Amino acid sequence: MNKPMDVAYIPMLDYEEAWNRQKAIVQQLDEGVGVEQLLLLQHPPTYTIGSQNHPEHLLLTEEQLREQGISVFQIDRGGDITYHGPGQLVGYPLLVLGRDEDLDLHAYLRSLEQVIIDYLADQGVDAGRKEGYTGVWIGDMKIAAIGVKFNRCKTRRGFVTSHGFAFNVTSGIQHEGFQGIVPCGIEQYGVTSLEDMTGQTYEIQRVAQDIVPYFSRLFSYKMNWISEKEALHRL
Repeated sequence: MNKPMDVAYIPMLDYEEAWNRQKAIVQQLDEGVGVEQLLLLQHPPTYTIGSQNHPEHLLLTEEQLREQGISVFQIDRGGDITYHGPGQLVGYPLLVLGRDEDLDLHAYLRSLEQVIIDYLADQGVDAGRKEGYTGVWIGDMKIAAIGVKFNRCKTRRGFVTSHGFAFNVTSGIQHEGFQGIVPCGIEQYGVTSLEDMTGQTYEIQRVAQDIVPYFSRLFSYKMNWISEKEALHRL
């Protein structure tokens, strides 16, 4: 029988609040309380810098960041700098991974990528992986970034995941916040979006709803949709 997982879509959530919520849920799961969750949302314009920590990949000055209304966070996931903003679907799977020494953390990353690859295939987009890089690619253009943290459990064996994927949906997103950084530290390749690849228009909430069955199938969860209000008032 598939394990239960709660899933919620939140149209817009401040990055710091989302990060704090992730940390609280991770602690609950470590302690064996609460349920595993998939949070799907959008953020206001935000740059996040992961553990690789290359500040030179942020190309804007503090004054330019203020003028453009972009926040910056040094965070605890892997990877380099990336952009979050309206028109991008961000997914945070918060789940317990394995309780033995054979746990394959690399396979978890590949499965997250596969969720988006499978969804894109059904939109008529031939996406895949690029050797030597994480994320989902269409040729030399990146359409989704993957950046996760594996939180080693203190009260049980295994890990609890946090952070996740950032899937570019709306057209032109690569000309917005991505222009102010070297995305993921990759200078030689570009960034694209679902709308740019298909020529169609997509609503973020609809993409969130449609992508959940792909996640459920690959990770073997029974998904239970909860409301935005319930998700925000649960902690």
